[in-house]
Amino acid sequence: MGTMKAWAVVECGKPLQEIDLPLPEPQGDEVLLEVTHAGVCHSDIHIWEGEYDLGGRGKLRMQDRGMTLPLAMGHEIVGRVLICGPGAAGKVKPGDVRLVFPWVGCGTCAACQRDEENMCPRGQSLGVYRNGGYATHVLALHWKHLVAIDGLDPALAATYACSGVTVFSAARKVLPLPPEEPVVLVGAGGLGLNAIAVLKALGHRRIVSVDVDPGKLVAAAAQGATDTVLADDDGPATTARIVAAAGGPVAAVIDLVNGTKTAAFAFDALRKGGKLVQVGLFGGEMRVPLPLMPIRALTIQGSYVGDVKELRELVAIAQQGKIPPIPVTTQPLPTADAALNRLRSGQVTGRIVLTAA
Repeated sequence: MGTMKAWAVVECGKPLQEIDLPLPEPQGDEVLLEVTHAGVCHSDIHIWEGEYDLGGRGKLRMQDRGMTLPLAMGHEIVGRVLICGPGAAGKVKPGDVRLVFPWVGCGTCAACQRDEENMCPRGQSLGVYRNGGYATHVLALHWKHLVAIDGLDPALAATYACSGVTVFSAARKVLPLPPEEPVVLVGAGGLGLNAIAVLKALGHRRIVSVDVDPGKLVAAAAQGATDTVLADDDGPATTARIVAAAGGPVAAVIDLVNGTKTAAFAFDALRKGGKLVQVGLFGGEMRVPLPLMPIRALTIQGSYVGDVKELRELVAIAQQGKIPPIPVTTQPLPTADAALNRLRSGQVTGRIVLTAA
């Protein structure tokens, strides 16, 4: 049926290569789309490097999780429907522009049956285990993964498939809280800025942004953070600055970095009954003084992306004009490698979104 171009990981940690791959033929409920937009996400760096840092437990290798190379990464995808499998006929039609939900599962287990595929034990995520958006075409495994984005800028809408739905799901794990109760966000990159926008859209007013980069804190304030805190290598001092900015120990921290250092200063900033939601994949390990968990009745909870129901809800809120846009820079798909390197060196405010020619 022909070929498609992909800007793929051929060897972990080596530059992406432009390669030709067979063009998939959609079967059953599958849909083939032409990629128009693909966001570049920080987790792509870990996938590209091929491993996660587990601290004292060594490394979690992507190959051990089921990744095979070559792989077109990219999980923040907007595309134009090209060919529908027989089961998708009448659900979408050629020419429809859709956001592609990437966190797909096996399709048959209990989690998948509940449309909570991000919790499937046999994940098939696009751009992780299957070819994603750094390509001319992408195969959606089911028409129900395609979300209409009428009225939204497609480059911004692409970011909702990961950065947006991830922070939406995490925010819902700490809300409801009184709107003036400080919520602390660790990290002011693409996730952090979307988290500020989403919390504001959900009616939350007091948002404390923490980052090591003063420039990113300027962006966070512009996005609507009420307080900003500069983090450094001195964890207890960073905790003290967070507590001072918030006017006391806090009810909720969402850690979008989630490294050894951030976990420690975030944990120490929690008040009695407080909750730390861990989202980022920076890595390392966390050592928790165990008596403090019951004494302070604390919660530490992981949050992995979001489900398609949450993505639809988020897009609907965005379509009502309630989510202020984050800064998005577009550049052509063939420059995927350069975009990834810019992100890795910390030179990106907001999101880079790759666009088709």
